[in-house]
Amino acid sequence: MTNTASSPQRTLVLIKPDGVRRGLVGEVISRIEKKGYSISALRMLNADRNLLEEHYAEHKGKPFYEPLLEFMTSGPIVALIAQGERVIEGFRSLAGTTDPTVAAPGSIRGDLARDQGTRVVQNIVHGSDSVESAEREIRIFFPGL
Repeated sequence: MTNTASSPQRTLVLIKPDGVRRGLVGEVISRIEKKGYSISALRMLNADRNLLEEHYAEHKGKPFYEPLLEFMTSGPIVALIAQGERVIEGFRSLAGTTDPTVAAPGSIRGDLARDQGTRVVQNIVHGSDSVESAEREIRIFFPGL
């Protein structure tokens, strides 16, 4: 078996308004870097509805769609591209399960998030779930990269 060098895998990570509001941007970035991944792009923005509709297109029509857009426009977010071997799988493990109540201790959501009793889960971060999603999401938040 030949081992060929390939470019590192990339994923989109969003630090959601609850993470920014609570001052957890540095903590999230630190955990990504401590895991050994690198940050190749970073920006803070107030995402508008159009951008978020494109990002969450697969959820349109679901009961949580409107509350999710409302939450994601409630304050600034941080979008970043993390890269490294198997970074998509690695970051999703680092983030923990979507439900912060049952996310494993040691994960971002397990340590830093909890059920807020809101209409949509506020769980600090988003990470792409596949290579295809990562490519699509990176194009949305970082056109031209």
